[in-house]
Amino acid sequence: MKQAADPWFLRPEQPADTGELDALIRSAFAQNPHSRQTEAAIVGLLREAEALALSLVVQAGSVQSPGPLLGHAAFVEVTISGGASGWFGLGPLSVLPQHQGAGIGTELVRQGLRALQQRGASGCVVLGEPAYYGRFGFRSTPALQLPGAPPGCFLVRPFAPVVPMGTVSLHAAFQLAPAQDWTFP
Repeated sequence: MKQAADPWFLRPEQPADTGELDALIRSAFAQNPHSRQTEAAIVGLLREAEALALSLVVQAGSVQSPGPLLGHAAFVEVTISGGASGWFGLGPLSVLPQHQGAGIGTELVRQGLRALQQRGASGCVVLGEPAYYGRFGFRSTPALQLPGAPPGCFLVRPFAPVVPMGTVSLHAAFQLAPAQDWTFP
């Protein structure tokens, strides 16, 4: 579904983006077999709770001549039972279907991870497909667990050599789509 390489740029989410982001997220997950169609609601709840530690968008065009939003990535602080701090969760990651495969999701993940590292974060976790997220350094590890996550699909990207041990708890907004409801090939 790769579309021609039109210009686009990455920036932080702005308050005026809310309605367009909701539509983008719904469209991005509309045909996803792993989705319960709750992603837009989750982002809305995270926004209302001021729990979005980092919310990035990709917008078509240029800063001088912006077009529609093409993609979005949310990063939220997570809690680890062992007391480790500075860990974040990535998700949802959303790209309009007609722009998937054009590098937008890749750039959102790379820039998000870079921003977290610059803030002094300890690491990032994601519930997702290992083949996709593995290229960003995410790996499955028995040290950190997300209850109910499908085997091998809860992935960890530490920014330091040591990975803490413990159980990860996500923000309450993610209860709209519990980990045990996700399945991956």
